[in-house]
Amino acid sequence: MGRIKVTQVKSAIKRTQNQKRTLEALGLRKLGQVVEHDNTPNILGMVNKVNHLVSVEETK
Repeated sequence: MGRIKVTQVKSAIKRTQNQKRTLEALGLRKLGQVVEHDNTPNILGMVNKVNHLVSVEETK
């Protein structure tokens, strides 16, 4: 199982409550913050919901 780095690149201001909660569940609170997660279907689904607010890169 690989890991992914998720970086918040856009603000959550004026976004729906679901998108704000998804960012918070991913551990993203500030613009430019980077978190690492395991590459699981749950995490990928969350990233897919907010893909317009984050950038993702695969790590080893």
